[in-house]
Amino acid sequence: MAESLFMGFGALAILVFLIVIRIPIAYAMILVGGVGIALVNGPMLLLSQLKTLAYGQFAIYDLSVIPLFILMGALASKTGLSQSLFRAANAWLGWMKGGTAMAAIASCAGFGAVCGSSLATASTMGKVALPELKRYNYSGALATGTLAAGGVLGILIPPSVVLIIYAVIVEANIVTMFVAAFIPGILAVLLFLAVIALYVFVSPSSGPAGGAGTREEFLAASLGVLPVLTVFGLVIGGIYFGFYNPTPAAAVGVFLVMMFGLLQRNLSLSDMIEALKETAATSGMIYLILLGAELLKIFMSRIGLPQETAAWIAGSGLEPMTVMLLILLALIALGCLMDSMSMMLLVIPFFWPVLMELNGGMYQGADGAGYGMSTEDLKIWFGILALIVVELGLITPPVGMNVFVISALAKDTPMIQTFKGVAPFFGAELVRVAILVSFPALTLWLPRVLS
Repeated sequence: MAESLFMGFGALAILVFLIVIRIPIAYAMILVGGVGIALVNGPMLLLSQLKTLAYGQFAIYDLSVIPLFILMGALASKTGLSQSLFRAANAWLGWMKGGTAMAAIASCAGFGAVCGSSLATASTMGKVALPELKRYNYSGALATGTLAAGGVLGILIPPSVVLIIYAVIVEANIVTMFVAAFIPGILAVLLFLAVIALYVFVSPSSGPAGGAGTREEFLAASLGVLPVLTVFGLVIGGIYFGFYNPTPAAAVGVFLVMMFGLLQRNLSLSDMIEALKETAATSGMIYLILLGAELLKIFMSRIGLPQETAAWIAGSGLEPMTVMLLILLALIALGCLMDSMSMMLLVIPFFWPVLMELNGGMYQGADGAGYGMSTEDLKIWFGILALIVVELGLITPPVGMNVFVISALAKDTPMIQTFKGVAPFFGAELVRVAILVSFPALTLWLPRVLS
């Protein structure tokens, strides 16, 4: 056991070092995993694995949904959907103090429902909402902090690429994970709106009220959100009600968004080509990370690190809930070092066996020891919790990718102000984690009702 732990944690230390010196994480995982397999079992086994591993990884049907959802988001960012969402949200909320910031949060949630990417949500909505927030003299901290925090909604509100990856790793049902994410996603929106309300209550000058539009402007803005509601209803609603599984649903979404852009004449051929290029680049990056993660997982499995770690923790006497909290804290810390996709692929294969062992094994019943739930329920509950704490890394220094994206758009606001502005939202996320840890039924109720 000691030799396995030494070799495994040594390899992880080398991996972190490679990431710190800015080696792309896909290459770092391929290098560490490949060299590890060659050292433990010889180079011939490594070559034998590489012969079929890539095809075995990329031919998984569930993964075909990833490029389609990425393409849907890329097209949505070029078709004016983001502007329509923000105008509608601002028409409903902009008249009150902090209302334009609240509209930004609501539109981020809406755009996340047709995008599935936090960085794309932050970037797209930042370009739309930041000029309006500046026009109404919002403080730099509140304006940029709101948009950076709003971006994280894209990773949880379905469809979510990272949630799909998690489902593939733990062999969970993608549709069930999408259903489970709905209530926690709504909870996040409500908590963010409460943060803005409290912020402008304490500092009224930070978020002045916007002007109220005419009735005609209100109706026009409200009607402008119908295309987004249509896409969401037919894609996510179709999945929830069993009309089709996620891959055809994503294809339907791509078609609807493209047709909307063509009918509105705001989607050109060059825009479509650019969206396809973005999709190819992002999908290629994700698949390469998947290959590296699989090599690393094979290496770790051959030296027995996940099994040894699970057995050690299970025999340590720690309460299962204590272990869960330690894992969530570790995910928050790791989120400061790497992006959410890479972290999910890297750490979930290690943490999931530990939780499953603490829960009493694969066939533990809901009335047994551990977390008092079945393995399938544990997959759902842990997946949503993990996704929430993983997304915190997007607004946490020193990485804080959403903060960097918004800071690049708001060049007149120092980055330290953006981090100050995002801090209350970080606190709201911790409150959400505490609520969902204390009341697992908030995550599990909807999947049970719709099952």
